[in-house]
Amino acid sequence: MSAEWRPVRQSRTHELVLERIEERVLAGELKAGDRLPPERELAPVLGVSRSALREALRVLETIGVLVAQAGRGPDAGARIVRNPDDALGRLLRLHFALGSYSLHDVLEARVVLERSSFEAAAEHAPAEDIEEAEALLVRMQEPEVGVADFNDLDTRFHVAIARSSGNQLTSTLTSAVRESVRPLILRALETAEDWPATAAALNAEHTELLRLVRAGKGAKAADLVEAHIRGFHGTLVDEKPHADQADQAGGADEAGKEGREGREG
Repeated sequence: MSAEWRPVRQSRTHELVLERIEERVLAGELKAGDRLPPERELAPVLGVSRSALREALRVLETIGVLVAQAGRGPDAGARIVRNPDDALGRLLRLHFALGSYSLHDVLEARVVLERSSFEAAAEHAPAEDIEEAEALLVRMQEPEVGVADFNDLDTRFHVAIARSSGNQLTSTLTSAVRESVRPLILRALETAEDWPATAAALNAEHTELLRLVRAGKGAKAADLVEAHIRGFHGTLVDEKPHADQADQAGGADEAGKEGREGREG
């Protein structure tokens, strides 16, 4: 066992364990794909209990930088990974539900992020990314598509364009911000007076957005995606206090549960 793992103080033990692991990541000594030593070896070297070590590992798993697999064999144990999208989406969704951010905050963040990503995608999106976005659009246009599936595909369409921009952080933030209001948007779609007309209007805008990206017309794509976001998401924005918005988002969370579980990463 390497002596480079230094013992930690016993106060706020799991946080100090996190600091030790973070130090090694920042120093480049731990990177994605690396495995941590087994708990029975790592805990005594750090000078902590195995329960404190497990608590630290659970935190890392929650924030998307570690995956832990129980059992024995080569795939068992804790492994460093890079999986920020789901973790950030979960974090933002909880903070939105708690009233940390208003609907207006989320709307403006989406506008800034997606204007940038659509404009960049129009300049250098790879052909395979355009094809992926087009395949999602085709599925959204199927007559039998349900509201929850449409919401899922809609999210993936916007994230696919963000990913095609070439900026991974923009892609991750776009995914997280869109995910934070997924339940609320789902409920709005479910309560639309004329769902077929609503879906047709949204798909018409998606189709034009993709055409502009493919044609390399970034400025027009940026303007249209802003109008697209403000047109539907904007209808959800009101002047209610944050606490009221938190109640609304929390009530919509159950309605969006099935759609979230079916979402691909």
